[in-house]
Amino acid sequence: MAHKEKRLRIIPLGGLDGIGKNMTVFEYGDDMVVIDAGIMFPDDDHPGVDLILPDFSYIVKRQAKLRAIVITHGHEDHTGALPYLLKALDRRVPVLGTKLTLGLIRGKLEEHRIKQKSVKLQEIHGGGHVSMGPFAFDFFAVNHSIPDGVGVFIRTPAGNIVHTGDFKLDQTPIDGRLVDYGALTRFAKAGVDLLMSDSTNAESPGITQSEASVGPVLREIIENAEGRVIAASFSSHIHRVQQICDAAVGAGRKVAFAGRSMRTNTDIARELGYLVVDDKNIIDASQASKLRPRKVLVMCTGSQGEPLSALARMANGDHKTVTVEQGDTVIIAATPVPGNEKAVNRVINRLAKSGATVAHRGSLHVHVSGHGAAEELKLMLNLVRPRFFVPVHGETRHLVAHAALAQEVGISKENVFVLGNGDCLEMSKAGAKVTESVEHGVVYVDGLGVGDVGQVVLRDRQLLAKDGIATVVVTIDTQTGRLVSEPDLITRGLAWGPGGDAVITEAGARIVQTLAKTHKEGATDQAVIKKAVHDALSQLLWERTRSRPMIIPVVVEV
Repeated sequence: MAHKEKRLRIIPLGGLDGIGKNMTVFEYGDDMVVIDAGIMFPDDDHPGVDLILPDFSYIVKRQAKLRAIVITHGHEDHTGALPYLLKALDRRVPVLGTKLTLGLIRGKLEEHRIKQKSVKLQEIHGGGHVSMGPFAFDFFAVNHSIPDGVGVFIRTPAGNIVHTGDFKLDQTPIDGRLVDYGALTRFAKAGVDLLMSDSTNAESPGITQSEASVGPVLREIIENAEGRVIAASFSSHIHRVQQICDAAVGAGRKVAFAGRSMRTNTDIARELGYLVVDDKNIIDASQASKLRPRKVLVMCTGSQGEPLSALARMANGDHKTVTVEQGDTVIIAATPVPGNEKAVNRVINRLAKSGATVAHRGSLHVHVSGHGAAEELKLMLNLVRPRFFVPVHGETRHLVAHAALAQEVGISKENVFVLGNGDCLEMSKAGAKVTESVEHGVVYVDGLGVGDVGQVVLRDRQLLAKDGIATVVVTIDTQTGRLVSEPDLITRGLAWGPGGDAVITEAGARIVQTLAKTHKEGATDQAVIKKAVHDALSQLLWERTRSRPMIIPVVVEV
């Protein structure tokens, strides 16, 4: 009997339906590795949800195979799900990451009360090599909006893969750390069977501007501001934080860090040497009001309009130490993640109403992307020269645009795979094909609950937010099913419009009429009566208000 050739199974569990929850499984025989374990932040369609995780049950069920988890860089959309995954595993699995990435992960483990001795953290670096079973990893430096990011060259018996991680081809990076073009050339010479590449800016023509281009604009704003400066950015965007701090110190301002994640991440980055700010130039946020406004810069979270972030609280006047005032200058040094645009605009409007001057990407050059644009993506394709190509990290339109770029540089259409989460791409020396879809999806984190919120709960919350709730209490005779007293209708969040009182009266009459009918039919079962009341009231409210509130019938038996 002929020996059946083993295939490498490549399974994205997240990251292919938006910007977030990046997680990809590589499975060969009895061995498996995972690259990245990220979260996605909820938008207006997820009321009450704090975080969105990829469904990693596929990994948990096969954890005996799991050799390692590789984290390409320290952003939340690549690290945020890691504590939840580690808590779901019954065994100690190595977690590989660079020095800064592991530093940020240690902070997360502490936050989740995961003992570090129960997790094996293994430091890697650009140019490093690690072998685990049939997998051999070569890590190479990439530019991104956080220091110490890496891509991965994976050697397997079924072929070689390059996973770029998040990247841009910045020729003047803040830290002087260029993309390792030499490594990419070596990988191409060795033969790359599959390239998996960041697609975030595939629709953006040209190249992404250097992070260094933002510095002069930030310096000018901070130097010319007459009053206090408040700057908001991602807490993990250490290069941006460094430029803002440098500008503040150069203008004779003390820097105060506000927001839990900003304080935590800057402490870690300073301790590890990735953020350089002298202690004498840092003050506690509580001291900011004691100095002349011209001598203060507050570096905070809230660039995405998060309602509980430091900047949002400042704008609302409920931050415990800092309140936005007339004469302040606020810099929002980030671009809204898709879905956050409304939240960011709300914060900008509140800041402007408070009398602050607001500088944001729409008005000044205070932000550049950390992801490569179309010409950089094509250059990566040409440097690596892969046999097959899978675009990753993006919404469907980004993946499709990236697939088109791959075809422009000469990769045949049949060798380009636009996958969805859960799709299994099987690859061998003979070729590659999509074979099946494995269990996948999302898990909602709501407060302390993980996975407690399902689609039904989410739909109910959306309904409540949109049309409100109507509770109708009816009291009936247990024996006969006859209505004993007038129904009681209680509503919250329901817009009655003109003639609302008349509609309420009509609703009561409709319910009485419905219960008379159920009584005549001999119905005494609560479920039957509740359904009849629900359907009657739902129909009436739609006819009179064109709304469909959540309706909760309550039957009291006497």
